[in-house]
Amino acid sequence: MALQALSSNDFLNFILYDTISATPCSSHASLETASLLLESLKPQDHDVSVNSSNSLMFEKSCSVGREAVSRRHNLLAVQGKKKRRRKPRVCKNKEEAETQRMTHIAVERNRRKLMNEHLAVLRSLMPESYVQRGDQASIVGGAIEFVKELEQLLQSFEAKKLELRRGLAGPNYSTENAANTTSEFPPAAPPFAQFFVCPQYTWSQIPSKFTSNTAASIADIEVTLIETHANLRILTRTSPRQLSKLVARFHTLYLTVLHINVTTMDQLVLYSISAKLEEGCQLTSADDLAGAVHHMLRIIEQEAAPC
Repeated sequence: MALQALSSNDFLNFILYDTISATPCSSHASLETASLLLESLKPQDHDVSVNSSNSLMFEKSCSVGREAVSRRHNLLAVQGKKKRRRKPRVCKNKEEAETQRMTHIAVERNRRKLMNEHLAVLRSLMPESYVQRGDQASIVGGAIEFVKELEQLLQSFEAKKLELRRGLAGPNYSTENAANTTSEFPPAAPPFAQFFVCPQYTWSQIPSKFTSNTAASIADIEVTLIETHANLRILTRTSPRQLSKLVARFHTLYLTVLHINVTTMDQLVLYSISAKLEEGCQLTSADDLAGAVHHMLRIIEQEAAPC
C-alpha cells in the first residue's frame, strides 16, 4: 500500500494537512478519516519496520493529530451552538405596524394637548411682565422668576411679623429666643421656621429626624438637590461682606449662582440661593453641599472676628 511506504515524518505531515487544512465543506469527513487513520495505522497493526525511536515519534504524531481533531470538533460544536442561539426576526404585518404607529400618534397628540393646556394656565397666573414670549421655555422661565419673587415677599412678610411681635412683647423680646415667649402670647416658632423642612444643620431651628448636624452649628442650612440644580436656604448672623465672600467661594467649587433672595432682620439674615452644579464640581449630594456651605460660613466668621 502507499501508506506503508511513508516514513513517520511524512505520515505526520500527511495527517496534519488532512485534518487542519481541510476545507469547511469536507471538515467532518476529513476529521472522521483522520481519526480512523490514526487508530488503524499503528506499528503493531501493520508490519511496518521501524525502530524504537521512530515508534515514539509516531506515537507523538498520533497524539498531536488527535488533539487537532479534538480542537476542530470543539470549534465546530461552539459555532453550531452560536448559530442555534440566533432568534428569528419577528416580522410584523402591515396592519399591526400601522396600528402601532397610529396609537403612538394619538398618545403623543394627547400629551401635547395636555402640556399646552397646563402652560396656558401657568401663563394666566403670572403678570405679563414675566412672560416676554409665548414659547414653552419663556413661560417656564417666567414662572420660575415669579415663584422666586413670591418667596421673597413671603420672607419679607415673615420678618415684619416677627418685628411686630417683638414690638408687642416689649424690649426684652429677641428673635433668637422667640419660642420662649410669656404666657400672654402663644409660643412662637423659631424665626423663618416655615422655610426649613429638613435642614442638614440647625442653629436656631428645632432639629428633626433628618437633621445630621446640630452641635457647634453656626447656621441653619437646608439643601435640596435635583440632578444638577440645588436650592439652598441659609439662616445665620450677619457679618461684613458675607454675601460677596459666599458667592466667590461658590465659584471656586464650580457652583454657578442663578438667583439669590436676601431677607434681614436685626442681626439675622436669610439667604435663598438657587445654584447649578457645573462640570468639575466634586459635591455630589445635598449633604456634601450643606457641609461645604457650613465650612464656608465658619471661615467667613473667623475672618470677620476681631484679632
